Amino acid sequence: MKTVHVNDIQEAVKKMCIDAAYFLPEDLKTKLEEARDSEQWPLAKDIYDIILENGEIARNEEVAYCQDTGMVVAFVDLGQDVHIEGGFIEDAIQEGVRQGYEEGCLRKSVVTDPIERKNSGDNTPAVINYRVVPGDELKITIAEKGFGSENMSRLAMLKPADGIEGVKKFILDTVENAGPNPCPPIVVGVGIGGNFDKSAAMAKRVLMRPLDQYNENPFYADLEKELEEKINSLGIGPQGLGGKNMCLRVLIDTYGTHIAGLPVAVNIQCHAGRHKDVTF
Repeated sequence: MKTVHVNDIQEAVKKMCIDAAYFLPEDLKTKLEEARDSEQWPLAKDIYDIILENGEIARNEEVAYCQDTGMVVAFVDLGQDVHIEGGFIEDAIQEGVRQGYEEGCLRKSVVTDPIERKNSGDNTPAVINYRVVPGDELKITIAEKGFGSENMSRLAMLKPADGIEGVKKFILDTVENAGPNPCPPIVVGVGIGGNFDKSAAMAKRVLMRPLDQYNENPFYADLEKELEEKINSLGIGPQGLGGKNMCLRVLIDTYGTHIAGLPVAVNIQCHAGRHKDVTF
């Protein structure tokens, strides 16, 4: 059995919060470069150049890539043979977020109550998702999710009779209605199946998948590619100012569901794509 101390978890989360805000993920940078190079509309190409330049400035000067440094979502894969010592894992994660946002000079955007709207002052609480997995490793992934894109996300409880065409229509309508609001170019996470909450969880977690990987199931890999093409054909372009490329990737995850249901969730991610992970 492996033992992990909460102090190590706290320090790792703090560092991930800072690094995710400062450093554009390499797979996302590659996709941005590919999108820029394939653009024919000069304004769209210029926007991609600005986005990439902004990423380099953030990296070199170690400042936040975007002023909205988001609400932290943590995905915890806890091996069943891991023992956490020294305290409660959730307290350690929340404290790591608090310290990371303070030391990294990151904007604190979280309120303690959704109606009273009083700012917590430290960007907590983070939203934490747990999953028990086989083995003796603890993996923590954090994502800093801005709400320009989060607010454009949608979930539908479709009827089985709606079928694949209904699924496609819902995804395309969601992205088209979002327009420039999620700060495109975007990555689109899709969860199909499960139930109401499972589909939403899948749509967000799948955004952590490397952007050079397609779904292992050839049917859904083809669907990802088809949806990417159709979204980009809308002509919305980067920042909504027109162009060939609005969507860098569509990422789909699926799960079994009830005979009477067809849940579909779409979680849109802006071009910042901030996430980091650590394994103990």
